[in-house]
Amino acid sequence: MDSTTPTPQSVPAPTIPLEVTDKQNSALVEDTLALLNEGVPSQENQRGASEIARWKEVLLASERPGLAKIKQEIVLLQEQLAATDTEAHAIAETLASLGAETIKVAEEAANGYTAPLTHLGKLLIKLGSSLSR
Repeated sequence: MDSTTPTPQSVPAPTIPLEVTDKQNSALVEDTLALLNEGVPSQENQRGASEIARWKEVLLASERPGLAKIKQEIVLLQEQLAATDTEAHAIAETLASLGAETIKVAEEAANGYTAPLTHLGKLLIKLGSSLSR
């Protein structure tokens, strides 16, 4: 190839919007609550990482208003947990922020999501608090 030959451009694969039903949303909330009610997930247990990945996919695909901060925090949490040098207090701050934002969203939620999302927010804050000690 000479310097005048254009660089081939890769065509991005089309993304298929993720459709999430109310039933799937409910299952995701219930699964996460069950996980967090068991206490702090251990690093050996990949269930916590898979729940974060599920939430990330659902949140990033959602066009619902008011989720920007939650989307940002879930991506940050996933990055922090994947890094080997993240300190516990940094994760604690992210969990607390994620919990507070979840409670804000819960206040405006419909379809019976207010109570479970509020509970989820409180569990995230409690988990963050236990990590910061």
